[in-house]
Amino acid sequence: MSTSSDKTLIEKLFKAGSHFGFKKRRRHPSVAQYLFTTKDGNDIFDLEKTAALIESAEEVLKEAGLHGKTVLFVGTKDEASRIVKAIAEKTESPYVTNRWIGGMMTNYSEIKRRINRLEALTNEKESGELERKYTKKERVVIGREMTKLSFNFAGISKMPKLPDLMLVVDPRHDHIAVAEAKERKIPVIAILSSDCDASQVKYPVIANDSLQTSVSVVLEQLSNAYAQGKAAYVPKPVETRKPAPVRRRPA
Repeated sequence: MSTSSDKTLIEKLFKAGSHFGFKKRRRHPSVAQYLFTTKDGNDIFDLEKTAALIESAEEVLKEAGLHGKTVLFVGTKDEASRIVKAIAEKTESPYVTNRWIGGMMTNYSEIKRRINRLEALTNEKESGELERKYTKKERVVIGREMTKLSFNFAGISKMPKLPDLMLVVDPRHDHIAVAEAKERKIPVIAILSSDCDASQVKYPVIANDSLQTSVSVVLEQLSNAYAQGKAAYVPKPVETRKPAPVRRRPA
């Protein structure tokens, strides 16, 4: 990243309030190295270091896009969920913004079974088969099931396998998601504030994770890098095996 673009990013981060951390008493020791100062008892981040962390994460995401890798976007707290969903949809990526269901990564076969159930019911509804097969009372029960399944799994319904990367807003809030990703050896990029343990994620981005303006600026930067890589992705051609030559027996 050039010096001028670095400066522009730092200005964006500053205007968005990304430099504001929490009270010093809430500080996790792992973020101390990213602080600029403490003012009136509140931690203030060094935005030059934040910009450098963003640049590192951008390189990882761009490379992931170039190789057709899947990034799962996670952000279930109220301040971030709407933004995370919009960014994920913009990059045509899977997301979890309502609730992290335990086992989403560590018991994916069971999660996939529920996703398949949602897909089957949706197809039956669209084709009119639900009307033909079930009574009104049964359709009410099925409708409730579909609503629950959609709430929990709609964001990952098109994810055919475990993701290659996870991008989380506030890993302290979504600590179960981070723990499951670590167990499955899925690298985690996280936007995190001063109350989070930066050592728990591979690519930390230290910034305010509660202000919507801050989350938006950082997510835009990261998602743009991923989208740029995806745009240049060229799928490998599917190899077709030639049939083995038929050997004829001599007459």
